[in-house]
Amino acid sequence: MLKFDQNRPMDIIPIGRVAIDFNPTDIHKPLEESKNFNKYVGGSPANIAVGLSRLGKKVGFIGKVSDDSFGKFVTNYFEENNIDTTEVATCKNGESLGLTFTEIKSPTESSILMYRNGIADLMLESSEVSEEYIKNAKAIVVSGTALSASPSREACFTAVEYAKKHGTIVIFDVDYRSYTWKSKEEVAIYYSLIGRLSDLIIGSKEEFELMEGIANFEDKSDIAIANRWLAYENKIVVIKHGKEGSVAYTENSSYKIKPFPVKLLKSFGGGDAYASAFIYGLMEGWDIIDALEFGSASAAMLVASHSCSEDMPTADEIQNFIDLKKAEFGEMVARG
Repeated sequence: MLKFDQNRPMDIIPIGRVAIDFNPTDIHKPLEESKNFNKYVGGSPANIAVGLSRLGKKVGFIGKVSDDSFGKFVTNYFEENNIDTTEVATCKNGESLGLTFTEIKSPTESSILMYRNGIADLMLESSEVSEEYIKNAKAIVVSGTALSASPSREACFTAVEYAKKHGTIVIFDVDYRSYTWKSKEEVAIYYSLIGRLSDLIIGSKEEFELMEGIANFEDKSDIAIANRWLAYENKIVVIKHGKEGSVAYTENSSYKIKPFPVKLLKSFGGGDAYASAFIYGLMEGWDIIDALEFGSASAAMLVASHSCSEDMPTADEIQNFIDLKKAEFGEMVARG
């Protein structure tokens, strides 16, 4: 369905948000009672980059970090995880990395407190996006959050234009976060513009409804939404429904997967693991249903762990998890 140019030296380049996550170690308490935290690299594109690198892909990154110890923490972590940092720019005007304090109130009740003023990742400029870098990659991943403000917004469109020029696959991870957008109309405009240029879109049902907010179509069924975006250049549209699972649509088929049974620790982070493992399967040339199963398994592993980036699994770990769950619950545990 998606034709990745196997002659490219780089597999994939996520673009956009990188931040610092502080996850509480004294869990199942409200945030105001949490006293101890572990520090991790965070942000959806950064997590996807780590996930794909752990799965053995050659990964780059286009983004911007602060000129301080937190910025160095990010670039050092990327390099330790074999992620190329040559196109990670450094801010020069005192911008800060985003800080995310997570609340793990219960296994099913989590929240996020973000500090996003004067933020480094949204300062990425078009001039800092290398055409040659994108030309030499099989795919890029554009995060919806990076579209929320200038100059990051223009940088994303520049990256997409380079990708279209050189036949690099464009993956749009909708990744809606309300904290930097001015209005839902603004969300719909920029999401839909990228959605018309992408080759694969991954988002929740609510995110697709935001993307179509101005048009306000009467038919809001999954199949209607998928068909509208397949009518542009997209080859695959993935619509996620949380604990109800997800469905991937192509021009003539649909493929449904359910979450694997797991004991939850937190209710965030699964989407980034899902995306990285699903994309990995597609890049390996797997059938879509097998790639979906791999993504669902990786997501289940992440919501059962404390971190997002740090706990991204390897391909062997995901396959072992799938084998164990199928031995326990039956062969069709996620596909049934």
